[in-house]
Amino acid sequence: MDGVPESHTGWTFLTNHARVLAVIADNHSARIRDIAAHCRLTERAVQKIIADLEQDGYLSHTRAGRTNTYRIDPGKVLRHPAEAGLTVASLLSLLVKDEVDRVTTSGTRDLPHATA
Repeated sequence: MDGVPESHTGWTFLTNHARVLAVIADNHSARIRDIAAHCRLTERAVQKIIADLEQDGYLSHTRAGRTNTYRIDPGKVLRHPAEAGLTVASLLSLLVKDEVDRVTTSGTRDLPHATA
């Protein structure tokens, strides 16, 4: 993806912070460029989100040469009162598992069937 990602109008279910955290959970040494491409954000936006997550203790990083390795605090509780008691690990287990489940062995994505 070159330049600024496609714009999106309307609302979404997940915040950009959750998307970035899920990508990092999947690859602890992901490059900012790759995170940005996956999340359809600018690199600058990803840098700001990572700074937010680090400032509040959800994420830390170590640097080895030109590579960052991120560490997520899985026991950290989510910020919104509606998610009181829900940890980062609980959120990520849903997001990361769902991503794996949607990709079949043929490399295509399956949409989950609705249940009522």
